[in-house]
Amino acid sequence: MTDRIRQLKALLEDEPDDPFLLYSLGHEYAKAGDADSALAYFDRTIAADGDYCYAYYHKARVQQQAGDAEAAKETLETGLARALACQDQKAESEIRLYLESLG
Repeated sequence: MTDRIRQLKALLEDEPDDPFLLYSLGHEYAKAGDADSALAYFDRTIAADGDYCYAYYHKARVQQQAGDAEAAKETLETGLARALACQDQKAESEIRLYLESLG
């Protein structure tokens, strides 16, 4: 476990549903190559705040890197719908581009 993961987990003890902390942990686990933990934290981010659109994007990246392109597409489709619903045009554009790149 990296120092950054330890720090984020310590902060998470005080704010267990903080989407930014959950999202950050997802990123850190992805960087560390721990796909299962990364996916779990991105799922927790989405559960805490379904409009945290980049969690869908980065969850899909982990899924694709793990060899599950179909799951990545499903995640991106859900993320695209959320981005449209909350009018997050930047996330919408990036998610759409990523989804198109997967075919």
